Amino acid sequence: MRLALLTTDNREHFRTYDQTVPWFGSAPAALLQGFESLPDLEVHVVCCSQRRMTSPEKLAPNVFYHGVFVPKRGWLRTCYQGCIRAVRARLNEIQPDIVHGQGTERDCSISAVFSGRPNLVTVHGNMRRIAGVMGARPWSLLWLTARLERFTLARTGGVVCITRHTCQEVGSLAKRTWLVPNAVEESFFEVNAEPGRRLPPRVVCVGQIYPLKNQNALIRALDPLAQKHPFELLFLGEANAGQRYAAEFLELVKARPWCLHAGYADRQQLKAHLREATILVQPTLEDNCPMAVLEAMAAGLPVLGSRAGGLPDLIEEGRNGLFCEPLEPETMRAGVEVFLSQPAKAREMGHYARQRARERFHPRVIARRHVEIYSELLASGR
Repeated sequence: MRLALLTTDNREHFRTYDQTVPWFGSAPAALLQGFESLPDLEVHVVCCSQRRMTSPEKLAPNVFYHGVFVPKRGWLRTCYQGCIRAVRARLNEIQPDIVHGQGTERDCSISAVFSGRPNLVTVHGNMRRIAGVMGARPWSLLWLTARLERFTLARTGGVVCITRHTCQEVGSLAKRTWLVPNAVEESFFEVNAEPGRRLPPRVVCVGQIYPLKNQNALIRALDPLAQKHPFELLFLGEANAGQRYAAEFLELVKARPWCLHAGYADRQQLKAHLREATILVQPTLEDNCPMAVLEAMAAGLPVLGSRAGGLPDLIEEGRNGLFCEPLEPETMRAGVEVFLSQPAKAREMGHYARQRARERFHPRVIARRHVEIYSELLASGR
């Protein structure tokens, strides 16, 4: 089978055009790692960028890379018309059996829909849901992306839903759906975190500093706890001081010696932080399948997460983590205190989290399930 996987090259996302090796988001990267173990599958990764870049032809024996140049006018301002046309031209050269668009945030899924070939998409962030939660204004980036998502989901052959939350969100639009979680890169299973052993305990929160992620409420919720227990609260994620929410966050951190902000962490840095952590906290208002949660579980960490979005699919209450309510500070505080005061419980949950993550999120498991889905969609004739 020949697959074209449409995804975002992070060299485009971060504007690091001088780098010569492509790199991808955590979920697509882990899926590609799983595909490498399937020699009967030929994978062609296709990525659009606004600059011409030097790139390798192959990423693995069965994985090929195609960088497609698209001038700036061919992106969101024209509903990705330039990306759609450039991708379709490249696919005419590749001649794939099936096209898989990764995410509705940018150009990937709409290019899959207009590829002229059997296609499906994976929804990573439910953009219509996020736009509603954030109160997106008409013609804003979120507002436009949400409408393109609606257009795309109604026209693709099927949608890979990484949580039941997504199944519910896309059910009225999608022709068919499959429930498959994201994969986690194998290296995270080798981290071997030991929650509860580090002194002082370290609570880690991963994500861009942004209202949706709810970091400021977490800090305020833990203020009383900091007077009872010694601990560190470490935030990993970019903070744009020019934005009101991030500026407030930086002031909150500066005023509290038990709060730390280390900025953006790459995968190697994230693994190092997880190795030293006691617990991962995700107090988000809306999230589909946050990779930080899957990666923490693979590393052997328990998770305190919001009872929101797709997190109820990932957390088994009392076994690999606990829930909190993102708008109820006392539940965040109570959840963190459980792990600070009961280190043995944290270790027990972390051990179970790793075991379940290996069963559910290992890249080879997820890659094989994707190939089954591709075969099913091709057999249906869509």
